Amino acid sequence: MFSRTAATIDPAAAQPSASASEDADYFPADKPEEACGVFGVYAPGEIVAKLAYFGLYALQHRGQESAGIATFDGDQVHLYKEMGLVSQVFNEAILAKLTGDLAVGHTRYSTTGSSRVVNAQPALAESRLGTLALAHNGNLVNTPDLRAELQETNHQFSSTTDSELIALAIAEEVNRGKSWLEGTISALNRCQGAFSLVIGTPDGMMGVRDPNGIRPLVIGTLSRSNPNTPIQYVLASETCGLDIIGAEYLRDVEPGELVWVTSEGLASFHWTDRPQPKLCIFEMIYFARPDSVMDSESLYSYRLRIGRRLAAEAPADADLVIPVPDSGIPAAIGYSQASGIPYAEGLIKNRYVGRTFIQPTQTMRESGIRMKLNPLKDVLAGKRIVIVDDSIVRGTTSRKIVKALRDAGAIEVHMRISSPPVTHPCFYGIDTDNQEQLIAATKSVEEIAVQIEVDSLQYLSWSGMLETTHNDPNHFCSACFTGNYPVPVPEMIKRSKLLLEKVPTSAK
Repeated sequence: MFSRTAATIDPAAAQPSASASEDADYFPADKPEEACGVFGVYAPGEIVAKLAYFGLYALQHRGQESAGIATFDGDQVHLYKEMGLVSQVFNEAILAKLTGDLAVGHTRYSTTGSSRVVNAQPALAESRLGTLALAHNGNLVNTPDLRAELQETNHQFSSTTDSELIALAIAEEVNRGKSWLEGTISALNRCQGAFSLVIGTPDGMMGVRDPNGIRPLVIGTLSRSNPNTPIQYVLASETCGLDIIGAEYLRDVEPGELVWVTSEGLASFHWTDRPQPKLCIFEMIYFARPDSVMDSESLYSYRLRIGRRLAAEAPADADLVIPVPDSGIPAAIGYSQASGIPYAEGLIKNRYVGRTFIQPTQTMRESGIRMKLNPLKDVLAGKRIVIVDDSIVRGTTSRKIVKALRDAGAIEVHMRISSPPVTHPCFYGIDTDNQEQLIAATKSVEEIAVQIEVDSLQYLSWSGMLETTHNDPNHFCSACFTGNYPVPVPEMIKRSKLLLEKVPTSAK
């Protein structure tokens, strides 16, 4: 039916990649988990698959379940995606087959749809104008309604993600006679929630943010090896994805904006007349890499400031300030600077372990296997410790860390958190568990302190967190701390991130 075709590289031809089971470290994940990293590059004459690989490598912290790259070589689309880390999924042989002038890449943490290869991205959809490849960071909150609309028009579903629904909605609008640009804008107006998108087509690349800009997306340019070629543009979730390939940061994609990159350059369209900036504040506190830039400064600088503010709001009488590495390091340094308490590393992180897919035995668990963090006994022994972390979600990891510090000889442990208590789940692309699983939703600060067995516990205030941004506090979404959601969330969405798993994948 369509003149363009899509080709998927056979996974059997690649080196084996690990399955996506949970690792069972002594210190398991007890943080809000990020949704995804998205990346796109339009660079005629360059090896775009390798540029996308390195871009995703820099964005690996945003998702470690699966990775994928789609490239456009004229009308031909080449796609490879698998479970595992970027370095596990791709090799030189695979990247050599991903030819073209445009690449779209994705690294995933599942927030809608389970962790299976069928849900890996980019998502492909066929239209009368050819194949499109879509990479999505965020979550829709009208997923059941959009799926029902697509079922009514006899669409077949190959995954259980909201990302595929966006791709199919675009293809449907294009099949009604619209251009890529017109069809995408029409489809975007059918979507509600958080979405930062990179979309590849045979004619060019699009970058999109939802009207609130809840999830980030930046634009960069590459230096051209041939001055006669068009300007080469890059889209990435964070500026660190630009830095790794030597791209120069141009600007952010604005809330409610669509940028369209073709051989003629970059064009901008504001597809909604209701933009209201609400960047996720957790991007500032924790998710984005500290070397990424937001509002003209590195997030390392912001996190230093919140550490200083935390020291002013929550002082402690102690001998040492130590961080929970790596995310707590800048705030701990700021706390030390403002309080005058010496900074030290008391927990050493194994930065080379990545994700393990080998489950420790019960005996190993009971003996205290510590794959990620190990305490320094000679630093901690006999000391009163302030330990700084960016958040507490369930409290399970915090309690284990505190126990490890005491076992190493710390005589007092005072925990300081560089964000307010997380009391509400996120439905815009962060996995923060159901509300009943959030320790601060059911317990007071004093009760949490007892449960995690610290001598004292204090959080940064909500006002302190926002004032320290040096930006308009109204420009941030802080629903996980307040319950004030900028986009209304239906009850059925609140009940389960795996909602689509319960719906047959075939059309009615």
